[in-house]
Amino acid sequence: MAGLSEKPNPEADRQGKVETNPELSSKVTRLNGESASRPGASTDQIRSSHLSPKQRFNRNTPAVASGYLLAVIILMVIAWPVLLKIAEGYGPRGAQFARQYRPDTLSDSQFLPPSAAHWFGTDVHGRDLFSRVLYGAQVSLMVGLVGAGVSLVIGVLWGAVAGYVGGRVDSVMMRIVDILYSLPSIIFVIVLITTLEGLLKHWLAAIGSSSFAQSGRLLFLLIGLGAVSWLNMARIVRGQVLSLRQRPFVEASRALGAGPLRILARHIVPSTLGVIIVYVSLTVPAIVLYESFLSYLGLGIQPPLASLGSLIAEGADQINPIRVYWWLVAFPGGFLVITLLALNFIGDGLRDAWDVRGTR
Repeated sequence: MAGLSEKPNPEADRQGKVETNPELSSKVTRLNGESASRPGASTDQIRSSHLSPKQRFNRNTPAVASGYLLAVIILMVIAWPVLLKIAEGYGPRGAQFARQYRPDTLSDSQFLPPSAAHWFGTDVHGRDLFSRVLYGAQVSLMVGLVGAGVSLVIGVLWGAVAGYVGGRVDSVMMRIVDILYSLPSIIFVIVLITTLEGLLKHWLAAIGSSSFAQSGRLLFLLIGLGAVSWLNMARIVRGQVLSLRQRPFVEASRALGAGPLRILARHIVPSTLGVIIVYVSLTVPAIVLYESFLSYLGLGIQPPLASLGSLIAEGADQINPIRVYWWLVAFPGGFLVITLLALNFIGDGLRDAWDVRGTR
């Protein structure tokens, strides 16, 4: 009876077959050895999948170092104009210091090389190049940030509506994106500037002061560069919305009577926040580079304003076979390269932090 009450054990039978089969046993041993010889890769992936995006970003040394470097650049760009304004109220010496280092102060000290008095030297009009580089970086970063904001608003709205509505609406909206994608964006901005800038300045002069009309080029760059940089954002957001709109939590919200706007604003768009942050961070350096290129060609920021691109163009105009004033190109160009590298490293770090599958 005891023998009849025993139940078969499939696991024990399989184990017995493995033990009695030498060839199968050797294969199992070899596979176990190979998996044991590579514990680091699987362990790193498991550990990385349990980390928050902030922790994964902090493990990216180049991205963290670039974050600190960008913070120093932004601090310098903001603090230097404030320092000059404060110095004006501290007696004659403070006023002289502020007057000497203002970016629009003309002097007879043309083409001075870098020294203790002028860290980046002076330009063709005797203006301090250090101040002009910081003020130019302020304009370039402002164009990049505002342009990325315009790209964010247009791209998220366009991609979210196209992905959620679907059907013919999605097809028509994305065909428009494909048509705009086929046009070279930088050429498109140049055509817009050359054809519409006069009308924009005339309209600004009609509704405001003449000084407001002089900033028409800057306003055009802020809106125009952002308006042609939203295509990638729209495509990415649309893909995310297509994968989220049939999820159970969206179906539950729809069953509870939530409308499309509420579902998009409260459930779908917040779920794509990580991807949106990544692409916004990568859009900022692209727009800064576009603006610098346009300013270098003379189609961007116009005097009395200056950007890093226009400063590089001014320095390149002073290069001649007799004497090369290298600091007029080296310092604005180096500042632009460092800023773009920092922004790109931060964008890559954010992309790796929000994409667990991208970890190695």
